[in-house]
Amino acid sequence: MQLIAPDILAEARGLTSAMAGTITVLGFALWLFGWRWHRFWMVAGITLAAGLIGLNAGRATGGTQVMAVGILLAVAAGLLALELAKVLAFVAGGCGAWLAVQWVLPQAQELWAVFLCGGLFGLLLYRLWTMLLTSLMGVLLAGHASLLLFEQLFYKDTGPWVTRNVAALNGAVVGLVVLGIMLQAIWARDPDAVPTVKEDAKDEPEPAPAPPGKPAKKVRWWKKLLIRKIA
Repeated sequence: MQLIAPDILAEARGLTSAMAGTITVLGFALWLFGWRWHRFWMVAGITLAAGLIGLNAGRATGGTQVMAVGILLAVAAGLLALELAKVLAFVAGGCGAWLAVQWVLPQAQELWAVFLCGGLFGLLLYRLWTMLLTSLMGVLLAGHASLLLFEQLFYKDTGPWVTRNVAALNGAVVGLVVLGIMLQAIWARDPDAVPTVKEDAKDEPEPAPAPPGKPAKKVRWWKKLLIRKIA
């Protein structure tokens, strides 16, 4: 199994250096900010895919309003993108489990049960699964695009080198995917979500001053908690 495929490099050699550089930057952003911007990636990806499907469908039917069909389908899919996120997570989890089991056990039976189990895990571990998918897609996009950019800048064919170093490239891709998941988990932390002790102390009501001639009574901790809950 080749994660960096020479066939994809051969098919994409017609891209310009500007396009290859843009795809490299896009892959790096997807690898680093996959979960933090996951709503943006989801809406943009579904809108783009629906627009391409609409253009191909309109061209296949021979209609005169091909652009209108593509734009309308793209807008409709973009509006429904966030609602379709969980469905896509279920399908992606099921397909990933199906391919993994078929790769490890080619003679395995009852793969529909594997698909359903993978889809359920994709829903239960939605955040982790999103980080994994965005990190993997970002590494693959940036890896292929950077190799194409290297070919165009230095006029060298990277296809034979990729074929000779399949194991090393697969290990590098897996390592970068794990690193991307860790970095996304760090970037996803919200420091404003956890209040500090000083902010809690400011919100607590101050005890009423004791009348003159009587010593001030200490408010116990459970009374403070009760006052805070009521407030």
